[in-house]
Amino acid sequence: MLRSHLKNQANESIDTHQKALGVNLDPRRYGTFAEIGAGQEVVRWFFRVGGGAGTIAKSISAYDMKVSDAIYGRASRYVCRERLQAMLDYEHTLNLDRLREVRGDTTAFFTFADTVSARNYKGTNECHGWMGIKFQAHPRDDDSQIIIHVRMLDGEAALQQEALGIVGVNLIHGAFALHHEPELLVDSLLDGLNTSRIEIDMIEFSGIAFRHVDNRLMSLKLVELGLSGAAMFASNGEVLQPSEIFYRKAILVERGSFRPVCNVNLDMLRCAHEKFSQLPSVAGKEIVQVMEITMNNLKSEGQIDLLDFLARADVMATCGMPVLISDYSRYFRLAAYLSRYTKETIAITMGAGSLMELFDEKYYTTLEGGILESFGRLFKNDLKIYVYPLQNQETGELMTSDSLEIKPELRQLYGYLQDRGGINHLDNFDPECLKVFSREVLAKIKSGDSHWESMVPDSVAEVIKRKNYFDYRSDVSSQAG
Repeated sequence: MLRSHLKNQANESIDTHQKALGVNLDPRRYGTFAEIGAGQEVVRWFFRVGGGAGTIAKSISAYDMKVSDAIYGRASRYVCRERLQAMLDYEHTLNLDRLREVRGDTTAFFTFADTVSARNYKGTNECHGWMGIKFQAHPRDDDSQIIIHVRMLDGEAALQQEALGIVGVNLIHGAFALHHEPELLVDSLLDGLNTSRIEIDMIEFSGIAFRHVDNRLMSLKLVELGLSGAAMFASNGEVLQPSEIFYRKAILVERGSFRPVCNVNLDMLRCAHEKFSQLPSVAGKEIVQVMEITMNNLKSEGQIDLLDFLARADVMATCGMPVLISDYSRYFRLAAYLSRYTKETIAITMGAGSLMELFDEKYYTTLEGGILESFGRLFKNDLKIYVYPLQNQETGELMTSDSLEIKPELRQLYGYLQDRGGINHLDNFDPECLKVFSREVLAKIKSGDSHWESMVPDSVAEVIKRKNYFDYRSDVSSQAG
C-alpha cells in the first residue's frame, strides 16, 4: 500500500522505455556504461529506444578477469562492492578528464556500472549483483553517488538479465529525475518488476545531492516498502550488505525494541556469547553479534515514527552494535534468512517471557503444520536459543527455560528441544540486570526520575540526554533530582 501511495505522489508512472528515452532526450546527460557479467543489459535499453548517441559516451564490458584487473585493478572478488566502486571511480574520472573542458559547462556527466553473477549453466551459483551510478546533478557540480545490491530471484538467466536491465534503467532515471526526493527514488527502483523477481537489500546515497540523506532511514525504507525482507547498517551508520557481513561466520542475534538499550540487553548478549562461543562448532571462530528490530515492533503504535527509530539506532550505535531491520516477525523466517549467508551455527538470545510466547500455538494458526512446522523450520539447521531468566519483581522468583510452564501436550516437544541443545538456560547472568525493564526505564526518562541513568550503559545515557531522546527533558530531570 505504501508503494502505491508514494507512486501516486510522483504524479505519473512511466515505463522502462519512456524512462530510457527521457534520459536520452535530456541534452545535459552524458556518460559511460560499464557492465561486467549478465550482458550489457542496462545500456541495451538506451541503445534501442533511440537517441543514445546523445547520452552514451562509451559502453564497455570487461568480461575477462585479466582485462578487468588491468583496467580497474585487482579485487578480492569480481562481484563485490570494491569492484563496483573501482569501476565507477575510474570511468567517471576518465569522462571528466577527457570531456570536462570541451563540454563541461552544459553537460552533467555520469557513469553507470554493475558487476553481476546471473544464473550459471548448472544453476549452482548465488545470483546477485552490485549496481551504482556516479553523477553530477548539474553541470560543473560535485559528484553524487547511489549504490545498490540486488538479489535475482528468477529461475532462468534470461529473465534475470531482463530484470537487471529494468532495475538499471530505474536507477539511472531516478538519479536524474528524483535525486531531490530520495524516498520516491527508492520506491521507483522496482517499477515494472515485483519482489518475486528482484530483491534490493542494500542502498547507499552519498555526495553533494544527498548530503542531507540519512542512509539508516533509506535502509528502513527498503524494508518498509517490501523491496527487501531485511536491511542492515553498522554502528557508525554505514550501510552494510548482509551477505558480506555474515558470510561464513557464526551469528548471534538479540531481538528487541531497544527503546532504549538497557544494561539487561547487553548482559543478555554477553551471557549468550559466553555460552555460544564454547560450543565445539563455534569455538575459535568469528561471531557476528547483531541487534534486530522487526517492522512489527517499529509499527506497534501505527505508522513508523522516524525520530523514534533514529533515537533507537543512535543508542544502539553507542554500544558498537550493528543493527538489522527485518520484516521477519516469526523467528523461523529470521533463521531462514540468516542461513542464506552462512553454514556456521546461528543463535538467538531471548528472555524467558519471549520463549513462553514462542510456545503459544495461537501464533501458528496460519501454518499448515502449526507449531510443529514452525519449530521444524526454526531448528532444522541446529539453531540454538539462549534463554535469559525473568525475575518476578514481587516474589524474586526466577522464570528460566528449566522452570517454564509449558502446556502438557507440548512438554515432550519442549523436552526434546532441550535435550538436543536447541534451548539453553543462561545461568551466567548479572543479578542486578534482572531488575531492569525497558518500559520502566522509559517511564523514568519521561517523568524526570534520574535513576534511569544507572539502568542503561553510560554511553546510552549520554546520548539520550544530549539529544533529548525518548521525551527526556533536562529541566524536568533536574527538578525531579
